[in-house]
Amino acid sequence: MGHHHHHDHDDLADDGSLAKIRIAFFINLAFSAIELVGGLYTNSIAIISDALHDLGDSLSLGAAWYFQKLSLKGRDKKYSYGYRRFSVLGAILNSLILVIGSTIILSEAIPRLIHPETPDAQGMIYFAIGGIAANGLAAWKLNGGSSINQRAVYLHLLEDVLGWFATLVAAITLYFFDFPRIDAILAIGIAIFIVYNVVKNLKEAIKIIMQGTPQEVNIQSIQEKLESIEGVKEIHDCHTWSMDGRYNILSIHLVVDHKNLIELATIKRKAKKLLKDEHIDHATIEFETEEEECETC
Repeated sequence: MGHHHHHDHDDLADDGSLAKIRIAFFINLAFSAIELVGGLYTNSIAIISDALHDLGDSLSLGAAWYFQKLSLKGRDKKYSYGYRRFSVLGAILNSLILVIGSTIILSEAIPRLIHPETPDAQGMIYFAIGGIAANGLAAWKLNGGSSINQRAVYLHLLEDVLGWFATLVAAITLYFFDFPRIDAILAIGIAIFIVYNVVKNLKEAIKIIMQGTPQEVNIQSIQEKLESIEGVKEIHDCHTWSMDGRYNILSIHLVVDHKNLIELATIKRKAKKLLKDEHIDHATIEFETEEEECETC
């Protein structure tokens, strides 16, 4: 008599994040080089500092690309749950670089409020339009990503688009009016906006690393549904966490009547079906009898 023991393996298919991050990396790197030349040509410290900032972005995009690729590797002896969490590591690295970048922008912009400098406004206009186009294309490619790493990279590129939009507004203002402080005012506003969004993304990444309960998982609902299964007397020792913000894991103890293996298999199948509806992708279920003492409680 044949016995089939089937295990569902993780769905590690890329959702498109990898290709999108790769495209964004090359767009950013190419524009950083053009920008550096342009900043020197227009004598604009704003464009030169943005070029250096974009170069930093390119390095973090490269890291994000690497970590996203690594996160798609399956399970092995080294990482029994697979490499999904490397995507979160990429997001944290990206977020930290963004905070450092925003701090550098603030340290450049605040002194310019006190001692304003007037760069070549016409040259700035041309480069700002190019910057909006290049970074806007990269940001558009990454918008709506499901991975936390992709969202962190999108924030990176959004910061660049906003930075260039501010540069364009400042350049047009400088072209018609003598108000050099406009550049610094807009730069400070964008830096604050970006830091606010980065902190939100960073909090989510840290919660994943610390194995917090995923936002979409309702433990109370899980317990109520599992207790409704015929033969299940009690639920305890329920733990749930996420690997990467998308793939959720649960372990739980079900107290059951004295059942034979066929009946337990039916309970387990029903339980796993219910858990799928509760955003749980991988569940480990341990059965106990009422007389048994739970060692982990």
